[in-house]
Amino acid sequence: MLHIDRRSLRIRLLAWLGGVALLVVVTTWLLHGIFLQSLARDFLGERLQREANHAVAQLELEQDQTAVPTALDSVSQGYQVLHHLYVLRFNGLVSASDPQWQQQLAPLLDESGDALIDVNRGTQHMLVYRRHFEWQGTQGVLLVGEDFSQVEAGLATLHWWVGGIAAVLLGMLIMLNMLAVNRGLIPLWQLRQQLEALRSGKRDRLSLVAPSELDELVDQLNWFMDDIDLRLKRSRESVANLSHALKTPLAAITQVLRGNRPIDENRRHKLLSRIEDINAQLAAELRRSRIAGPNAGRMANVTRDSSRLIEMFRSLYPERIFNLTHSAHEKDQVPIEAHDFSEILGIVLDNAGKWSNRCINCDIAVSTTTLTLTTDDDGFGVAEEDLSRLGERGARLDERRPGYGLGLSILAQLIARYSGHSRFERSPLGGLRVTVTLPLAVEVIN
Repeated sequence: MLHIDRRSLRIRLLAWLGGVALLVVVTTWLLHGIFLQSLARDFLGERLQREANHAVAQLELEQDQTAVPTALDSVSQGYQVLHHLYVLRFNGLVSASDPQWQQQLAPLLDESGDALIDVNRGTQHMLVYRRHFEWQGTQGVLLVGEDFSQVEAGLATLHWWVGGIAAVLLGMLIMLNMLAVNRGLIPLWQLRQQLEALRSGKRDRLSLVAPSELDELVDQLNWFMDDIDLRLKRSRESVANLSHALKTPLAAITQVLRGNRPIDENRRHKLLSRIEDINAQLAAELRRSRIAGPNAGRMANVTRDSSRLIEMFRSLYPERIFNLTHSAHEKDQVPIEAHDFSEILGIVLDNAGKWSNRCINCDIAVSTTTLTLTTDDDGFGVAEEDLSRLGERGARLDERRPGYGLGLSILAQLIARYSGHSRFERSPLGGLRVTVTLPLAVEVIN
């Protein structure tokens, strides 16, 4: 049994186009029948009117009123050959070329005004024109009619021939629609093939000549794939840095444990210090991996995401006080990926929580064009001459806390990705102020 997928775009387009084509053809065919019959009726009615005027003009040439019916009788044979008939009432007398119609058409003689009238008797359809006239002070009425049934039969035959031709044209139109739809959907099939190639690893980007309606879709897919590659690269760098940072202390601990020298109190203290450094580095990396949260990949919601992060850091640094203020312009959502927003804000808050003494203030301001994050802490701060070095990869200005000097470097990369900028300066609280400004009306740089 033939299976039709109703969700198929091809089937939907063909159904809509075929339905519209059928509606147009059927409507045109019906209107053709109506207009054709109306045109034929008007044409015959105009001819009957001319014949009636001609007949009245011929009657007026007669000198004797009693000769009027005779004058019409002389041409009655011509009327019958042409499928015409006449009924005349003049001077109280009624005469007709066909007595069978005289009784049925007689009531029309009593009506006023000249008019074209349809008269039906059984299957026969007669078209009659009534003409009032006056001759020698006497009023008369002339009815001139023609059998319209044969004309209608010819029109019906022509109408059905036109319907047959229209059906053939409709079939051709449906076939052309199928060809057009199949050709129009070629870019979608190419897109599907390239997506399968992406899944199998045979290509790393989409590249096809697509209609303008698909440009944004292709760009978004390419951006999404570049973003995944960037996150994968960042994760690999983080793992590599963590491996490098742990390699030396683990080697030292392994050497001590494999050696034959006894572990005295001094060596035990150094060994314990190394293990605590490793534990602190792992804890810091796990904190950073938790920053993205469950909403990664979505549009950032300033109030929701920032409140969630503040609550998380309050639990990570219970001895610190995190204060959050924010002001959103109209909408709370901003066109920044939630993962990136969480990571940017998380790096800043993590750095402030690590180096503050007690208090961290975070202010988030959203306008129509920019997003501004301002974080202050009450720690020791950074010397003026060292502020320019913040954000350099691997740069650590203070060795009293565990880390690798990568957080602010990753922050700089994320900010550059959105064409933003950061500023480091002395905080009114005594520590460091970090200001991050991100424009909201620019494209993301991959």
